[in-house]
Amino acid sequence: MMDIGKINRILIGHDNVGLRSGWFLASVQITVPVQGRQYMFPCNRWLDKDEADGRVEVEVYPSEILPIEKLINYEVSVVTGDVRAAGTNAKVFMQIYGETGKTELIILENRSNNFERGATDIFKREAADVGKIYKIRIGHDGTGIGDGWFLESVTLKRLATKAKGSDESTKKKKKSDEKKEEENKEEEGMDVYTFVAHRWLAKDEGDKELVVELVPDGESDLEENTYEVHVLTGTVWGAGTDANVFLSIYGMERGDTGERQLKRSNNLNKFEKGQVDVFTIKAIDLGELKKLRIRHDNSGSRPSWFLERVEIIDLKESTTYYFPCQRWLAVEEDDGQIARELVPVDEAFVKKDSENEGQSPATLGLEQKAKSTTYSVKVKTGDKKNAGTDANVFIILYGSKDDTGIVSLKASKFNKNKFERGKVDEFTVESVDIGDLKKIKIGHDNKGNSTGWFLEWVEIDAPSLGQCLKFPCGRWLDKSEDDGAIERIIFPAELQTIEYIPFVPYEITVYTSDIFGAGTDADVFIVLYGSDGVCTQQKSLCLNKREQRMYFERNSVNQFIVELEDVGDIIEKIRIGHKGGGLNSGWHLDRVTIRRLLPNGKGSETVTFPCERWLAKSEDDGETVRELVPSDIFTEKLMKDGTLKQIEEEVEEPLEVHTYKISVFTGDIYGAGTDANVFLNIYGDMGDMGERKLSKSETNFNKFERGQEDTFTIQAVDLGIIYKIKIRHDNSMFSPDWFLEKVEILDETTEESFVFLCERWLSKKKEDKKIERTLYEQSYNGERNSLDGSSLSVSSQDSNANQKEPKKSSLVKAAEEGSLIPYHITVTTGTEYDSSTDSRVFIIIMGPQKVQTERLWLDLPEGKDEFADGSVEKFSVWGLDVGEIKKVEVGHDGATPESCWMMEELTIVVPTKGVMYNFVCKCWLARDKGDGLTSRILNILDAECVNIGIKILYEVTVVTGDIEGGGTDANIFMTVFGSNGNTEELLLEKNGDRFERGQEDSFIMEIADIAPLRKMRIRTDGKGTRPHWFMERITLKNLTNQEVATFTYGDWLSKLKNATGSLECEMPAVINDEQMMEDTTYTLQVKTSDIGGAGTDANVSLILFGEYGDSGTLPLKESNKSNKFERNQMDEFSFSEMLSLGDLCKVRIWHDNKGIAPGWHLEYIDVMDSAMDKTFRFQCDRWLAKGEDDGQLIRELACANNDILELKERTAYEIVTVTSDREDADTKENIWIILEGKMGRSKEFLMENSSKKRRFERGATDTFQFSSKNVGDIAAICVGHCPKDGKKSSAKADVFWHVQEITVTEMELCNKYYFRCNAKIPLRYKRRDYKVFECAKVTESFASKARSLVPVKYETIVVTGFEKGAGTDANVFITIYGLNGDSGRRALRQKFRNLFERGKTNRFYLETLDMGELKKVKIEHDNSGLAPGWLVERVEITNSATGVTTIFPCGKWLDENRGDGLICRDLFPRY
Repeated sequence: MMDIGKINRILIGHDNVGLRSGWFLASVQITVPVQGRQYMFPCNRWLDKDEADGRVEVEVYPSEILPIEKLINYEVSVVTGDVRAAGTNAKVFMQIYGETGKTELIILENRSNNFERGATDIFKREAADVGKIYKIRIGHDGTGIGDGWFLESVTLKRLATKAKGSDESTKKKKKSDEKKEEENKEEEGMDVYTFVAHRWLAKDEGDKELVVELVPDGESDLEENTYEVHVLTGTVWGAGTDANVFLSIYGMERGDTGERQLKRSNNLNKFEKGQVDVFTIKAIDLGELKKLRIRHDNSGSRPSWFLERVEIIDLKESTTYYFPCQRWLAVEEDDGQIARELVPVDEAFVKKDSENEGQSPATLGLEQKAKSTTYSVKVKTGDKKNAGTDANVFIILYGSKDDTGIVSLKASKFNKNKFERGKVDEFTVESVDIGDLKKIKIGHDNKGNSTGWFLEWVEIDAPSLGQCLKFPCGRWLDKSEDDGAIERIIFPAELQTIEYIPFVPYEITVYTSDIFGAGTDADVFIVLYGSDGVCTQQKSLCLNKREQRMYFERNSVNQFIVELEDVGDIIEKIRIGHKGGGLNSGWHLDRVTIRRLLPNGKGSETVTFPCERWLAKSEDDGETVRELVPSDIFTEKLMKDGTLKQIEEEVEEPLEVHTYKISVFTGDIYGAGTDANVFLNIYGDMGDMGERKLSKSETNFNKFERGQEDTFTIQAVDLGIIYKIKIRHDNSMFSPDWFLEKVEILDETTEESFVFLCERWLSKKKEDKKIERTLYEQSYNGERNSLDGSSLSVSSQDSNANQKEPKKSSLVKAAEEGSLIPYHITVTTGTEYDSSTDSRVFIIIMGPQKVQTERLWLDLPEGKDEFADGSVEKFSVWGLDVGEIKKVEVGHDGATPESCWMMEELTIVVPTKGVMYNFVCKCWLARDKGDGLTSRILNILDAECVNIGIKILYEVTVVTGDIEGGGTDANIFMTVFGSNGNTEELLLEKNGDRFERGQEDSFIMEIADIAPLRKMRIRTDGKGTRPHWFMERITLKNLTNQEVATFTYGDWLSKLKNATGSLECEMPAVINDEQMMEDTTYTLQVKTSDIGGAGTDANVSLILFGEYGDSGTLPLKESNKSNKFERNQMDEFSFSEMLSLGDLCKVRIWHDNKGIAPGWHLEYIDVMDSAMDKTFRFQCDRWLAKGEDDGQLIRELACANNDILELKERTAYEIVTVTSDREDADTKENIWIILEGKMGRSKEFLMENSSKKRRFERGATDTFQFSSKNVGDIAAICVGHCPKDGKKSSAKADVFWHVQEITVTEMELCNKYYFRCNAKIPLRYKRRDYKVFECAKVTESFASKARSLVPVKYETIVVTGFEKGAGTDANVFITIYGLNGDSGRRALRQKFRNLFERGKTNRFYLETLDMGELKKVKIEHDNSGLAPGWLVERVEITNSATGVTTIFPCGKWLDENRGDGLICRDLFPRY
């Protein structure tokens, strides 16, 4: 087919002939190897006259274009000789080698009868472009009758890329014309190579070889070489094999020999124990040898083979290469591999082996391991019916330099029966230097009973490269399913690649002592420690039970090569132990040696760790774990002259072994004791001691009983300064619940003691249901939460050398710099079939230009493993502040056809910008649904944008008192009050271990912009297993301007332990040692009216509102009269120890309607503030009664004092200008300004510059005052720049004034208007040229706010949704928030009406003082009644005074069993 360049779209259809011609087309995939592209065209629609739109053909656009390996066309002509019986029926294959690499094996067959005597066969094949060709290998497999073949010659045409018609042609025009001519030449002439063989490829003719390597005619510099291969089989019992062995030799520059079977040996019976077999291999000269691959096919009766080494003599150069192996090639032995790649080592190392036969078996496994890469291959079979297979599975790993060849996956580490439904099998594949993994080929031979196989994914982990790749498949390898392929090429999924710090190989030799009963069959593990507590993971030395039985016998020496994390240059200590179990698990360990290579590969270093002790429960001290320190180091270096230099030295000042006395105190409360097994791990700045079981208590026979102290002694290598412990129990036995009071640890060697307070339950039933706790030393003030991860990974070990200075968490640092900000993301999954996904979902938030966050992963919390149908998941992530959000990319890492996800809705809240974006997407993110994309970019213009009010980030530090029982698990709520309003009640998250005795807990919270802060109210709900809390203090640090406010309490919040039984407290802010509020006593005088039935016996409460927030609820209980609130009576109440709220503006007063005739007619309230010595009058003159007036029991009263402020016609304005701090910002000329307000426009104010008093200098702030008529609220300002002398000529064109910002203050009420300008104002003579700036922010003064407080009726309409079950019988409450305060929580009730029924609209009237512009509504229900779930469509609120209606859309359920399970929602207005 002609090359049409890049495919833009396809047309596909059918002719609609025949019965049932309708066709549902899912997708089309087109692979164009010559372009190196694979196109995916998703269709997912009917092509049918009777379905959908009735079309039978459709144009489809590609959803993705994947780069694949680029191939070019080769034409191969094979001439068979004209000799008797020259033809063959065997399978012929060929491989091409060029300057840039080699092709894969090319099979030459097209029609049935190829390669007949005297014939020429032509084949066209696509293969990789290998550049200039220097050799080919051609051969056959010797099958069939008359397989001998006389090959005359091979001609190879390399069809180079055409210039015409390719998609590059448009781009080429820009290049010079010479290139063009070259291109055209190339098209006519192609590279032709001729290879003359003229020889037999037959078992019984010539040199009996079936494979030959040929060089092109006329290339004289390459010639054939002969390699003599010596294969030494080991002397281990059962070392020999009867399988067929294959060998491939690789050169440094010039390719490889390909795989050759080792057939003709000098011995009749090949590969027997202790035998040397010699073979010759002819190949084009490979240059210096790099590696070899040797494998067997596992055939015959005893295929297991122990290979000692391979020696290869290059006869042309007469040099010998040594390839040591000393390992099994066997499915049952070692790591189960039957193929090994070996690298050559220096002769000195090999000879050293043969000299000291008598001593320890010094081996070269470590050198081999260091040069090779070990891949751990995990294969997941799908969880589908008949997914498993019994066929033989193979894999080939393709790297950028080479491939591994066919590797049979025989020995699974976990399962005896491999590749069964839903199982994961793990295999080991070793190879030498194949470069970066590009792709894999995996398949099976279709043999056996149930051969069809559904492969989910392959995961390949290479610890020595620090890379783990995931190859998703999600398809059948089955002749009768899918496309019938039984082998697939799979590329890695980029998003699922994990990178980590590469591992290094260690050779660990374990010497078991020569005493009776020294051996063990237990599972032995080891951990290595470097300096500063860096340690490896815990690694079992045996892979399976069989090895456990074989190794660690009395007087044996066992060697293991393991890849572990790099712990640095020095191994400070090791921990070795076993898990016990089984018969005679006791073990007497003599010593352990660890050898590793020197950095440059020129030798190695061996460290010896003596032990000479029992690891047994019944011997010595009963410990099965020991920590060992090094005694001496033995180094071997390879010198320049090829000799080995050996140095032995003792370790200077190894760490000492310390004895730790551990005292565990169980609490003295009911049911505190436990019978479960308790485990402890101690962490110091020099590492940890590993988890140890606390088995033998020295003080009590029955451990961990109520109120008792148990002491244990543990020996461990010096841990340095101990800063944390992990303690847990295994929840076994009859009553495992345990209340742990504290743990004390005494280091007997240094006599330092450390105290770890707990005072918490370790129980699956109580408190937070955890049976493991991490406790920190009392005086420790480093970072705590980052250490949650497992103690085993290198990174989690914080080395806290500087423990005195508290560490800042990285998050706080980033938040202070303002680079990272929080994003709150809510994802709703659709409810259609197959909507859910278990892939990882990510989001990328993009700003202007190319600013974007990194890929933010939305990882589900523990216990959830998928985005389930209809679920609502919430995430908080920290990402780069991208400025104004322009686009959002959302997607998942699923790459198989199975992993589809329906995203219903996406909400992004950006608290620091005060906006919420809501995308209603309803789109598939799936390979095989919709348009085939697994990630898509959403434009912010398609989102609904809601203003939710800017939040400021604060670092909150909560200090709990160091008093017995001071910690709590009650819920703690905080409200913060500032001069510019207050926050709602915010829950302080417990988060596992905050608010415990003696702790300082820091975390970041988002708090409304209300600074300067005035006071804080803290309330606990008094629930939980430990409801009492001793709160010392709380500090808030504003992360934008670093201002710190401290709130100190120093008392209990508890019904029992607090003198007044209070669960609530108020604390004034202390900023820079100044208390922000005064202490005062409020005296309230309440006057009941002189009307019939005015008195009440109900309980009355009120809240005072003032400049600095509210007083909280004050119950009017203790009056100076015995019978309160009687007709025409004045009652006096006194509240001492209050914080003065400054000028008061309103009172909210209500009663609970209890008692006989509870209706109450209130005349007025007077409030006296002793600190201010001022009285505030609140006039009421209305009923608070169900049956009178409007039936409200709650009233808001405005302060009568504020009416005195009459607004005057004229006022004064203060104008402050800030000139930018940059070059050329200043001006010597004058500036003029006009204010535009709601009540009119001001005259022009001229801000003059004089030579005496320079204004508008760079970075300067200048203040001006003007008197004027009052223009009301200022909406905008006009700013102009004019010459001082008023002459037209002096208005130069290029003079500017660069203004940063302008602030205007109206002096009567002190309202401030901010204008963020950041603009250049050009110098102009005419007054027509000016810039207009809109008002960016207003701070309304308290006096101004108080003036606008007049009673207003709000009409509230609640619309219930129309879905089934939308209505509710629960009690509904509403809180309305406006600029000037909120309405309080109001119940929405009406007498004898069934409210909130499906599809209905309910109307309520609430009277409050004017709240100004409405900002949000909180709607909630109490979840009572039969079916409390409620679907709220929307809430509409109309201010009857202004007639303005604000609509608050909701459209969500308030139902504990649906979606996000909330029964309380914040609704924001839609304008």
